[in-house]
Amino acid sequence: MLSEQNRLSLVYGYVDVRILRSGAMKRIFLVSHSSTTVPSPMDAAQQAHLRTFQSSLQARAAWQVISTFGLYLLLTGAMYALLKFSLWLTLLLAIPCGGLMVRIFIIQHDCGHNSFFAASLSNRILGRACSLVTLTPFAWWRRVHARHHVTYNNLDLRGCPADFYTDCLTLAEYERLSRFRRRLYRFSHHPALIHLLQPPLVFILLQRVPFDTPASHPAERRSVYALNLALLLIFGTLVYLFGITTVLLVHFPPLLLASIIGIWLFSVQHRFEASQWFSKADWTQANAALHGTSYLKLPRLLRWFSADIGTHHVHHLRPAIPNYRLHDCHEACQVTMAAVTILTIAEALKAPNFALWDENRRRMVPFPAR
Repeated sequence: MLSEQNRLSLVYGYVDVRILRSGAMKRIFLVSHSSTTVPSPMDAAQQAHLRTFQSSLQARAAWQVISTFGLYLLLTGAMYALLKFSLWLTLLLAIPCGGLMVRIFIIQHDCGHNSFFAASLSNRILGRACSLVTLTPFAWWRRVHARHHVTYNNLDLRGCPADFYTDCLTLAEYERLSRFRRRLYRFSHHPALIHLLQPPLVFILLQRVPFDTPASHPAERRSVYALNLALLLIFGTLVYLFGITTVLLVHFPPLLLASIIGIWLFSVQHRFEASQWFSKADWTQANAALHGTSYLKLPRLLRWFSADIGTHHVHHLRPAIPNYRLHDCHEACQVTMAAVTILTIAEALKAPNFALWDENRRRMVPFPAR
């Protein structure tokens, strides 16, 4: 099995040893989970085939940046102009604008994995530029997301606060809680709360503080404060020029839509009925990717807005594959991908109901009726 350091190196091209020293790998739920029979890992030939898709394609990357940011700025400008004539037309444009914000977030996500461009400096510059749209501090998010890649669907490495949307209790753990704590847990994980009310609060408020980042990570903490200052200057200028009502009506609706869609995309590709969880002894990158994540099959237009992040199993198999090569990799590696769970949109909409891992039935289950 890969060491924690090697597993982290797969996530974004280099290892931040402070993640290890800070206790990020420390087990939170101190419950022993027995080893189970799991599928065999991929062979060397399959791994080598996947690696052929890791290289960045500079022309495709550049066009994705130009087209995505160009459309976003064009639509945002159109919303400012239209607001003088029609609120409803302005709000209608918020729909594609919100979709473009999701796409920009995936570009930032790839930059965090050091996969979008070949040069690390280019990835850092672009990632920080994306953060001005997504309101997500680049270095801070890169760290917490790197940890996600080495802890997800691992029963012995749960409990990281930033993984709230993909983590879960087992059914047995839930049933051992007191009645009050069961009710509290059910309330805190209600789909309406975590998929409708919380997302904008996460992006607008929670990410304004160095959440889940100890003082031993000063660079990540500084990235939060630096982004806050930049956002204050940008939105302060916009409010000065156009007024606070106009700025809110132009920028809040797309952000609301993007935050809800983005967190839903992230969550349902880890917490769905067939998703598998593993003990630390059984966890491997291949097992977790192919059996713990899903392939969310979307129409072509939605694939474009979401930058193919629905091909989530490929991303977790090889985080160094940029988004614009994920679908090609899936199509070219059909034997490797045969075991992955395919979700339709209808199935994905039901996925938030599966909140607990049943170790006996080896499947995600809804909360008990009682």
